[in-house]
Parts: sequence; C-alpha cells; structure tokens
Amino acid sequence: MADAKWYVAHTYSGYENKVKVDIEKTIENRKLQDQILEVRVPLEDVTEIKNGQKKLVQKKMFPGYVLLNMVMNDETWYVVRNTRGVTGFVGPGSKPVPLTEDEMQNLGVHSGEVIVDFEEGDMVTVTSGVWEDTVGVVHSINRSKQTVTINVDMFGRETPVELSFTEVKKM
Repeated sequence: MADAKWYVAHTYSGYENKVKVDIEKTIENRKLQDQILEVRVPLEDVTEIKNGQKKLVQKKMFPGYVLLNMVMNDETWYVVRNTRGVTGFVGPGSKPVPLTEDEMQNLGVHSGEVIVDFEEGDMVTVTSGVWEDTVGVVHSINRSKQTVTINVDMFGRETPVELSFTEVKKM
C-alpha cells in the first residue's frame, strides 16, 4: 500500500466515467483491490445560469483524464492501458509519472480516512433513499467509494444492497 501513488490516465473525451467503471470491474474480476486502490474522475461544483435560472451542476475538472491511486507494475499498467477508451498514461514516452503530494493537494484530493461507527456483521438501519427504515447486516465496507453493502431480506431471500455511508446508521 505504501508503494501506491497517484497516476493520470488520458482517455477519449467523454469516456471518463465509462473508463472508471470498466477499470473498477476489471479490478474486481482480477482481484487487484490491493494494487489499484482508487479510480477518480475529479468533479467541481459550478453554477450555471440558463434561461435566467441558477443551477448548481458538477463538471469534470479535467475532461479527458482519470486519476488512479495504484501500485505501478506490469499487471496494473497493462490493465489500465488496455481498458477501452484509455489512450495512455501522462508521462514522457510510455513511462507513467506519479503525481507529487503537492500536486494532489492542489487538485483537492485528500487521502483522509473516513471513520464509520459500524463494521462487518453489525446491524444497521437505512436512514434515507428507497430502502429507508430497512434493517440489514453489514456485509462489506468500501472505504474508497464510501459505500457499505448490506444484506436485506427481499421476498424471503438475502439480497446485497450497496448504499452510501450517509444512508445508514448503526442500531
């Protein structure tokens, strides 16, 4: 984990979110969670005025780029480089160059840990959303995505549901 650094992958414009989802699926399929820790498409809040109406929207800070917190080795390089929509890493030639801590701070990316008061196996109540007032058991916690997967009883079967940390509270 100490070897993990932030790298920037260049993508086709408009493919940032698709690349993010595809890399996350590949991480899960190839069991690379300990090597590719996080995939981000940095967003910023922008106020747009259209037809005299103010509207707060999220825009990509860097269209055409995806940030990856990963341990660089042949396998992770291959996975990212061969994801559909990725044109390469940022760096001279084909050698990826990691971002420095100062650069990451300037981008507003903080490596702060989110602390939650529940853990795997705990009973939680859903506080908002479609599953509001549902009680479930914490199956897994994904700190990088800030989500929790709980098992809820649906039609007599245990069904996993992924929710945001802010949508659940410990019983």
